[in-house]
Amino acid sequence: MKFMKLGTRPDTFFTEEATRSVISDIRSDLVIRINNINFLLHQLQFSLLPKCGLLQRLCSDSEDSNAVTIELHDIPGGEDAFELCAKYCYGITINLSAHNFVSAFCAAKFLRMTEAVEKGNFVLKLESFFNSCILEGWKDSIVTLQTTVKLTEWSENLGIVRRCVDSIVEKILTPPAKVTWSYTYTRKGFNKQQQSVPKDWWTEDISDLDIDLFRCIIIAIKSTYMLPPQLIGEALHVYACRWLPDATKITPPESSVSQTDDVAENHRKIIEIIVTMIPADKGSVSVGFLLRLLSIASHLGASTITKTELIRRSSLQLEEATVSDLLFPTHSSSNQHYYDIDLVAAVLDSFLLLWRRTSPAPIENSQSMRSIRKIGKLIDTYLQVVARDINLPVSKVLSVAEALPDIARKDHDDLYKGINIYLKEHPELSKTDKKRLCRPLDCQKLSPEVRTHAVKNERLPLRTVVQVLFFEQDKGSRANDQRMSAQEELLSRGKQIPLVRDKLSKLQLEQHEQTAALEAIGKTPAPSESSSRNHQKMKRTDKKIALESEKKVAREEIEEVETKDGGSSGSKINAKKMMKNRSGSDHSRDKSRDR
Repeated sequence: MKFMKLGTRPDTFFTEEATRSVISDIRSDLVIRINNINFLLHQLQFSLLPKCGLLQRLCSDSEDSNAVTIELHDIPGGEDAFELCAKYCYGITINLSAHNFVSAFCAAKFLRMTEAVEKGNFVLKLESFFNSCILEGWKDSIVTLQTTVKLTEWSENLGIVRRCVDSIVEKILTPPAKVTWSYTYTRKGFNKQQQSVPKDWWTEDISDLDIDLFRCIIIAIKSTYMLPPQLIGEALHVYACRWLPDATKITPPESSVSQTDDVAENHRKIIEIIVTMIPADKGSVSVGFLLRLLSIASHLGASTITKTELIRRSSLQLEEATVSDLLFPTHSSSNQHYYDIDLVAAVLDSFLLLWRRTSPAPIENSQSMRSIRKIGKLIDTYLQVVARDINLPVSKVLSVAEALPDIARKDHDDLYKGINIYLKEHPELSKTDKKRLCRPLDCQKLSPEVRTHAVKNERLPLRTVVQVLFFEQDKGSRANDQRMSAQEELLSRGKQIPLVRDKLSKLQLEQHEQTAALEAIGKTPAPSESSSRNHQKMKRTDKKIALESEKKVAREEIEEVETKDGGSSGSKINAKKMMKNRSGSDHSRDKSRDR
């Protein structure tokens, strides 16, 4: 932090009740009234009037020049700022810094302590300090900007706010490797001496600013498009942690201390402004942060627009959520249960609405199916945790459990675990409520291990146990029927193979008989050798065509049986041998005929 020292004389101002005076041998002839404080000063002896153009004009208008009383109730910075200006006129040593610059500068402007009144006046010295020291420093600019909150209108008109914002944004956009000034960074495990400057080095320092000034910084940064949305989101996260109450910590309603209206209103303003500044890019902030903001907004009674936007943004990133992200307490004194299930149900409904629009007919293993299955797993695991709340009514559990579509759960094992935990923690539950609680449970989607557990579970209603037993027996009978039909099929196929083999043997036998008959005919003398040969040749051709046709049909039958039977290696070898033998005999017979 930089300082500027002006004046050399010791401080001779003293306060007596509501009066501030200067130790001097000269009688006071000027009274300045600011609020309830009276300053007893001198007109000309200590250069007060020569340096202040406003006081010169007001004193000249006074009828009594010996004792002038002036009221300056509207001076910016009040009596403290005026005292700084008066001490400067008296030559008394004053120290200026980022903490008191704004009030001193605005008061000097108000009193017209400019170059037009006297060369080297107070305003000139303050402007030089502002340009060369404050705007060049990182924390000096932030502290100065924060002090403008008390003098917003004056600071904006004099350009202090704009110039401080420009200086801060310029330093934020500086590459981390070129950051040489001091900054605040209190993340766990970070060591400034051993590690390089992090990308979010600036987020903690600007979190000290008022929300309106913080918004000016963020809007200016976003307008440059030089920083990624995630970095802006981190700045919003740091600011929210700095100023908003912790949504995860709650005290019982009867022991909690009620907040004042001003504090609650300020918190509402902060959260509503933060929500408007969240970058539109998906993933710029985490879903856990969005859900915490939603919980706080609900607790503070933020506007409907703010809560609706948070629900929408949370639903877009619900797949990234963990069970701990969904476990925020209820803040309503009318609810006896601990967890706020209504907010979770609202986010889930928003997610399902968007999911149904974008995925009217999801396909297995598609992104849409994986997405809804992941949400189903998340919700069922969440129910296992909240089911331990002894004050949680059945209707709250069903509002979340039944909201999911059937395809969201590949199996109902996790849902069964949640129901079982709830029944265990609520032993006094009525039979009607037990039946209602088990309504979303599909016994057909339970694994064998869970079905075995359910059959022995005395907490379940009798109707559910009967359903489990029915589906267990029905599944067992279907399995037996399938095994019996498979065995009958195998026996049937086993009988078909010998029939085909017999058919092939008969075909082979007929082929040998035909070959022998043809050879006998060849030895008998013919009336005409050429005509006999032509006739025999035609007969061989006809027989060969018929035989090839029979072989093709037989081969197709074998292949069909083998395909149904799983391709027995023995049947394949036998069939191939038979076909090969038949082909060989045909070839030898043709050769003998040709000879």
